[in-house]
Amino acid sequence: MRQPTFFDQERKGGAVDAERIVLYALGDFQERGKLLAERELPLDRLRGALRRAAEKFAVEELDDELAVAAFSALGARVRRVPSFFAKHPYQVTVPAELAERARSFLQEIREQATQKPL
Repeated sequence: MRQPTFFDQERKGGAVDAERIVLYALGDFQERGKLLAERELPLDRLRGALRRAAEKFAVEELDDELAVAAFSALGARVRRVPSFFAKHPYQVTVPAELAERARSFLQEIREQATQKPL
């Protein structure tokens, strides 16, 4: 039996939204003591957080295009750079409001995980 992918889950209606993965990743990035808000970061620097978020939700890691689309949809500024500049040729700037939203989202997810059903 093969493990379901992100797209398999989406077809079943139980998809984990790419935006939720990105929010979790941004919260995780900050939780590790990294400065995020209003700072231009190469997408390469965020790949580890995106990988951990995908593992958390048990889905495949987002490719660059899906990740960039989710960042943009959430309000981050994304700038493409020449491919010789980086393996993942994007620069991402996260506004302070989005950084705070991501921090809150991560906290909510953690609280839900610790709550015990009655």
